[in-house]
Amino acid sequence: MMPTASLDSHRVRARHAGAVLDGTVRYAPLPSLWLAAMLAGALAGALFAFSWTGVALFLVSTAIVLLFGHSLGSHRKLIHDSFQCPQWLAYLLVYLGVLVGLNGPLGLLRQHELRDYAQRLPDCHPYLRHGAGFWRDAWWQLHCRLHLAHPPHIAIEPRIAHDGFYRFLEATWMLQQLPWAVLCFAWGGWGLVCWGVCARVSAGVLGHWLIGYFAHNHGQMHFHVDGAAVQGRNIRLASLLTMGECWHNNHHAYPGSARLGLLPGEWDPGWWVLLLLRRLGLVSGLRLPHDLAPRPELRRLDVSPDQASSRPAR
Repeated sequence: MMPTASLDSHRVRARHAGAVLDGTVRYAPLPSLWLAAMLAGALAGALFAFSWTGVALFLVSTAIVLLFGHSLGSHRKLIHDSFQCPQWLAYLLVYLGVLVGLNGPLGLLRQHELRDYAQRLPDCHPYLRHGAGFWRDAWWQLHCRLHLAHPPHIAIEPRIAHDGFYRFLEATWMLQQLPWAVLCFAWGGWGLVCWGVCARVSAGVLGHWLIGYFAHNHGQMHFHVDGAAVQGRNIRLASLLTMGECWHNNHHAYPGSARLGLLPGEWDPGWWVLLLLRRLGLVSGLRLPHDLAPRPELRRLDVSPDQASSRPAR
């Protein structure tokens, strides 16, 4: 049996040596047509229905779903359970994460677990490590899916896998855009639908792939995970745009940490909001690097003199 590589509460197990190597990338009509439709709507809004109200709606709604939904809800809470909060708040954050337009919560969790498992092994398929070059990776990630010959078993915790609300969102994740499209149409017609739904989803899907590509191929490294096929990279200039998700080298080092920007000057809006929510009594149990189990395979790389003496922020 191949070793289990997950460090968090969800587990991936494989019984075949080529579990994350042997596979074929195939065109996937549903995600491809979904993105094409959103891009067409966004382009129509830009060309035929431009308005500053639409632009403001796009900026505000995109920031909300990326910060509260993708970063806090989908990633730091659902996937890594790096903080505790009331169930209603977890549901709200995960729902906002679905509005990014990437997938349902369970599908997103399975994708993340498979990638994490594969990237921590000595080698994995180029699809799973963004290793096929810029344009091919764009085609693969945005319009295709990897079909493994011997896929590993992904065991999601029953409290998540059997949760009725998460299962509902999984079955209806595309349809969750519809109520917001109706509200946008009632407010300002098709132009606001293009800006408030189509452009927002397009930015979320394309941005997720773009940051994922660069965060696995180009950027700064403070840490190295020995024996791993992939090393995360920090993309400093994208800290505000990604709500702190750009500190991917830090995340590879400490995946269970609620704080991603660990060193001085590493802005992390998601962490700032968690501190505010903790002050308001809405979140607790924020996990940080010193709360996680030691990793013998993790080593600190030489960095600039002012950073060399800095430990991960607490």
